Amino acid sequence: MTSPLAAARSLTDHPVLRVPPAPAAEAAAYFGASLAFHADVSDVAAALAAGDDPGFVVVDSRSTAAWDQGRVPGAVHLPTALISRQAAALLDPAVPVVTYCWGPGCNGAARAALALAEQGYRVKEMLGGFEYWVREGFAFESRHGRERRTADPLTAPPGADDCGC
Repeated sequence: MTSPLAAARSLTDHPVLRVPPAPAAEAAAYFGASLAFHADVSDVAAALAAGDDPGFVVVDSRSTAAWDQGRVPGAVHLPTALISRQAAALLDPAVPVVTYCWGPGCNGAARAALALAEQGYRVKEMLGGFEYWVREGFAFESRHGRERRTADPLTAPPGADDCGC
């Protein structure tokens, strides 16, 4: 049997449990709040594919060159630097907005979401951005027309409509 002192000492060297998990109620509040701020690529794709009004508008916050390279079908092009001047002309303040940029290594979608929220829009960031949209095998539009790539098996199970989570 391990003594309490030995157990405490071993936790200080533990890479995962060195900082103990939050109590369940705090974790539920945190993760619930996280879902209020973020949307998953797969969920956005499913809502857009349903055919009806998804209840939100997708905003691509990237440059024109990036937009031309590829974008989520139906997205509104509104680069972050132009939000303060153009959002009112392009977006209905009553409709929630889902922003995206390049991918998980880019915080452009978060900057766009902040700029929109500061103007009074309800907004979520699409996690994974355009990179994961393409990597999960969803169709996209580009200057060449509509395209689709095979799903990356590291991001989406081959042949499945979603990841099952």
